[in-house]
Amino acid sequence: MGYLLALDQGTSSSRSIVFDTLGQIVAMAQREFRQIYPRPGWVEHDPQEIWATQLATAQDALAQAHLSASDIISMGITNQRETTVVWRRQTGEPIHPAIVWQDRRSEILCAQLREQGHEALVQSKTGLLIDAYFSGTKLQWILDNVPGAREQAQRGELAFGTVDSWLMFKLTNGRSHVTDVSNAARTMLFNIHTNTWDDELLGLLNIPPSLMPQVLPSSADFGRTDAQWLGGPIPIGGVAGDQQSALFGQACFQSGMAKNTYGTGCFMLMHTGAEFQSSHNGLITTSAAQLSNKPQYALEGSVFIGGAVVQWLRDGLRAISSSAEVEGLAHTVPDAGGVMFVPAFTGLGAPYWDAQARGAIVGLTRGTTVAHIARAALESIAFQSAALLQSMNRDAAVAVTELRVDGGACVNDLLMQVQADLLGIPVVRPAVIETTALGAAYLAGLHAGVYSSTDELSAQWRVDRTFYPTLPTEQAQERMDRWERAVRQARAT
Repeated sequence: MGYLLALDQGTSSSRSIVFDTLGQIVAMAQREFRQIYPRPGWVEHDPQEIWATQLATAQDALAQAHLSASDIISMGITNQRETTVVWRRQTGEPIHPAIVWQDRRSEILCAQLREQGHEALVQSKTGLLIDAYFSGTKLQWILDNVPGAREQAQRGELAFGTVDSWLMFKLTNGRSHVTDVSNAARTMLFNIHTNTWDDELLGLLNIPPSLMPQVLPSSADFGRTDAQWLGGPIPIGGVAGDQQSALFGQACFQSGMAKNTYGTGCFMLMHTGAEFQSSHNGLITTSAAQLSNKPQYALEGSVFIGGAVVQWLRDGLRAISSSAEVEGLAHTVPDAGGVMFVPAFTGLGAPYWDAQARGAIVGLTRGTTVAHIARAALESIAFQSAALLQSMNRDAAVAVTELRVDGGACVNDLLMQVQADLLGIPVVRPAVIETTALGAAYLAGLHAGVYSSTDELSAQWRVDRTFYPTLPTEQAQERMDRWERAVRQARAT
């Protein structure tokens, strides 16, 4: 019996998980790494620290499972998206810290592009809005601000990559400079109709094409790890950005299937099949994980503050001493007592896209207790996600009939029930909630022939619990209307 190894490189930690071929977790290791904030609005990681922690967790997971490299059929990689690394091809040394997806330093470059009237061009080719969130202007900033970088790039001496590319370059000792379509689609430089780097967009940002990695489908031959790292060579057969990987791990392979990941933020993706659907409701269009060169698409919406609102209750308000206490506290009241909590601590993401909005708690009375605020905070995660799904249904040709959920906060039963009530559709929690890593393992397994098709993966997907809506549609809409009123107040602050 063989196994699949998934490297899950996240924003705050690196993890590695060994799965058996039935998709069950055999071993898991995790290590955190530093978050670097050199200036307000700037967020950096040390690429060498990302590499060191990721390699260490892979070694730890194999040791924990008492396995060697020869027991691993294939490896999959999933990663924090948009984070930008530039390194020297000859030495593999980064020329600058990694600029993290949250970093806003290139907003001035984005503003220039918008003022020059390039928004329609960028959206039509990439599905994205012009925003500092994406990799393109981060890369442009590095070339403009690191002494000698642009000249070295023009001589072909430098390589750019998102975190997946950086890890594969290191794992293969420089033999692979590659990425997959789902990561390439997050750069603002990739044409998701043709699955190629776009010369016009590269020219617009003054980026030499020689920097760019080769783009492959998400299930493909990405190379083999050098034997020195894990005790023997392991094929790398699957790569996808974390949210597309979670969509795949949730077996959302058909148009109209959707998942929501409840983490620090929330990320909702709906598969739209082979159809590129531009959003008219504040969402973005992106490439889904692909098994061939044939494009597959998804609509995506991002909530900036999801589970992080519970951390604020703990660390800011000191209403609870641990995040696990929030469900019990919220359960001590039957409802939020008319309180609405809009956690716009860093502005509002989709579908509002308002960077100036600020957090607001409205509807307070003398009868309001900390339990009501805790419940309103928990419900805010569900309200924001419901607003995303309503936008998706307005954009999409096929309405979502159930929402598959994953991420740390999906274990909160109260939150999941509120979510089902607001949406009016079943909310389904899988038996394995580590779907981001599972998606990467499945992509690798498909390339290695472990699985014959996505039908086999769909049959393997298992439900832990389904939450059915209990609230009449009219009452659910009334609650959403109250939420939107609260949002308008937060946006007016």
